[in-house]
Amino acid sequence: MHAYRTHTCGALRAGDTGQSVRLSGWINRKRDHGGLVFVDLRDHYGLTQLVFAPETPGFATIERLRAESVIRVDGEVVARTPETVNPNLGTGEVEVRVRAVEVLSEAAELPLPVFGEPDYPEEIRLKHRYLDLRRETLHRNIVLRSKVIHSIRNRMIGQGFLEYQTPILTASSPEGARDFLVPSRMHPGTFYALPQAPQQFKQLLMVSGFDRYFQIAPCFRDEDLRADRSLEFYQLDVEMSFVTQEDVFAAIEPVMHGVFEEFAEGKPVTPYPFPRIPYREAMQKYGSDKPDLRNPLVMQDVSEPFRGGGFGVFARMLETPKNAIWAIPAPGGGSRAFCDRMNSWAQSEGQPGLGYIFWREGEEGGAGPIAKNLGPERTEAIREQLGLKVGDAAFFVGGDPKVFTKFAGQARTRVGTELGLVDENRFEFVWIVDFPMFELNEETGLVDFSHNPFSMPQGELEALNTRDPLDILAYQYDIVCNGYELCSGAIRNHRADVMLRAFEIVGMGAEDVESAFGGMLNAFRYGAPPHGGLAPGIDRIVMLLAGQTAIREVIAFPMNQQGQDLLMSAPSPVEDKQLKELHIRTAPPIKV
Repeated sequence: MHAYRTHTCGALRAGDTGQSVRLSGWINRKRDHGGLVFVDLRDHYGLTQLVFAPETPGFATIERLRAESVIRVDGEVVARTPETVNPNLGTGEVEVRVRAVEVLSEAAELPLPVFGEPDYPEEIRLKHRYLDLRRETLHRNIVLRSKVIHSIRNRMIGQGFLEYQTPILTASSPEGARDFLVPSRMHPGTFYALPQAPQQFKQLLMVSGFDRYFQIAPCFRDEDLRADRSLEFYQLDVEMSFVTQEDVFAAIEPVMHGVFEEFAEGKPVTPYPFPRIPYREAMQKYGSDKPDLRNPLVMQDVSEPFRGGGFGVFARMLETPKNAIWAIPAPGGGSRAFCDRMNSWAQSEGQPGLGYIFWREGEEGGAGPIAKNLGPERTEAIREQLGLKVGDAAFFVGGDPKVFTKFAGQARTRVGTELGLVDENRFEFVWIVDFPMFELNEETGLVDFSHNPFSMPQGELEALNTRDPLDILAYQYDIVCNGYELCSGAIRNHRADVMLRAFEIVGMGAEDVESAFGGMLNAFRYGAPPHGGLAPGIDRIVMLLAGQTAIREVIAFPMNQQGQDLLMSAPSPVEDKQLKELHIRTAPPIKV
C-alpha cells in the first residue's frame, strides 16, 4: 500500500464500497454525534467523510485535534444510509469507517478559519495566504486560472502560434507607466528595468522573421493599485507579421470566445465577429471607452430642445459653442423618489446635482423642475427622441463634454444598475476601435500621444504631414468585456520615417528618439514586415470567469493595495553590504 494514499479525497464512489483504502489530507470539519466523531477530510481533489468510533485506535487523538491538522487514515469504504447521502458532494454516497489513524502534522490555533469562508480582513488573509488558499472558493479560482491558461495555450498553438520567451531584465523605457528598476552590480550606476510588457521584443521578433508569436508574459508596472490592477501581472502577449487589423481580430476572437464559452458555466458569450464601436462613438453613447454592453442604456445629445428654451441653466450653457446637453434614458425610472435618489447620488459624487424629467399618467409634458420650465412641446420632443413612455425618466448632464463625459458614463451605469437593467449572467464582448493618435495635454497645452506611440497612424506619413494631429486616428483597438478592458493592441508603426515624424509632433527630436528607441529604429531600417498584435490580461480574464471583482482573488500570492507582500514581508530593507555591492546609497524622504 502507498505510504500516504490509495485514493484522493475526491475519488471514492458507491462502486468502491467494501474496499480497504488509505487517505491523507486536512481535517476540514469535525462533528461529534453521540459518541461517533465524523470528520470531513480534505485534499486538493475534494472531501471524504470519515467515521471514528470510540473503539477506533487514536480516537482520543482525533477528538483533541484542531481543524486543519493533517492526518493519514486506513479504513473501509461503506455506503451511507439513504437519508444521509449528500447529493452536493462527489463522494456523498459513501464514507470511510476508520480502522487506524496517524497524525502527520498538528495544526496550531488558526488565525482565520478555512471552513465556511467568512469575510476576513485583507491584512489577515494575505499574511496567512497559505490558509486563505485552502478555502474552497479561492482554491477553485486558482485551479480555474491554471485551466484557463492551459486552454489559451492550446488554442493559440492550434492557430499556428508558437510560444517564445523574452527578457525579464531589460532597459528602462521613457514611455508608459513607471518602471521597476534593478541596479547592476557589474556596471556601477546603471540599472535594468523589469518589463512593463514585452512590446519592443515581440516587435523585434517579427523583424527577425518569426511570424506568429505568443507568450504568457509576466509584466511589471510601478503604478497605483486598483481592484483590477496589480504591480505584477500576466498577459497573453501576441504579435503577427504581414497582417491587417482584420487579421488580428480574426485570429484572437475565436480564442477569447472559446475560452469564455468553455468556462462560462452556461452563460451566453458574444458570438464572433464581435461588434465594433469607434472610440468617439463609445464616449458619446456610453461615457466610457470600456462600455458594459450588458447595460442597454444609450446616451444621446439633446441640446436642440434646450437651446433657447425656458430652462435657463442649460440654455445659457449652450451659448458656448463647445457645450452640449446629454440625456441618460431611464426606462421604468419615472418616479420622483427614484429621481431624487439619483440626484442625491450625483451630489455625493461631487456634482451640483443631476437634472431630470419623468413622465407619469395624466400629466402633459412630463414632471419635475426642468419640464415645468422647458414647456410641454420641448419636453415631448425629448421623450420622442429618447423613445421613452409614461413611467420612464431621463437624466441630463451639461457643459463641456470633455469635462462631464466620465461622470455621464458613471450616471448611465448607476441608472442601469439601480433599475435592474444589467444582465449579470452573460459575457458581452466589444472592440473599441479608431482611437485618436494624439491628444491635447490639458496641463501643458501641448500635443501628446493618446494611447500607444508605436501604433501606425491611419494615413501613415501623409496624414502626419498634412492633417491636424488631433484629427488623426490610429490603428489601435481594445477588447472590452462587461465593462472591463481586457486588452489593448495595435497595428504597429514599422517604418522609421513614420515613427520619427510621429515623435516629432509630440516634441521629441530625432536624437531623443534614437536614444530612447534606437534598437527598434535600427531594426526597422533593415527591413521590417507590417505587423500587429495585442495582449489580453490573464488576471482579468480569470477574474471575470470566476465571478470576482478583485484580481487578488485569482492570484495565488498577491500584494495588498499598498503594494506590500504581507506573507514574505516585501518590500523590506536590505543589509548595508548589499547596497555597497550595488554602489547604492539610500536617501529616505525627509520628514517634515
